[in-house]
Amino acid sequence: MNTRLASKLAVSLIVAAFGVSIAPASFAQDSSTIDATQAPATKAQKKAARKQARDKKNAELKKLQDAGYNPAKRDDTTYPQDVQNAQKKAGIGAGASQ
Repeated sequence: MNTRLASKLAVSLIVAAFGVSIAPASFAQDSSTIDATQAPATKAQKKAARKQARDKKNAELKKLQDAGYNPAKRDDTTYPQDVQNAQKKAGIGAGASQ
């Protein structure tokens, strides 16, 4: 077998084995197809969003604890009901609408 043919066959087998595909240039994404409003957030923006979400979660947990919910209490038999009762009392979450 020709060496050049053997090397092409080897490359083809490797590409097939690893599922590597080579997309034609017409499918490549250039900068003109990217929407300017979808620009990725900067590291500082992502950090601020995480901090805001964490603060919101902590504030909700504080309200639930003030309404009588104790997450450290390990009584799984009353788990859903005690959270729902605290939500109703605090006026937050799904329990407040019932």
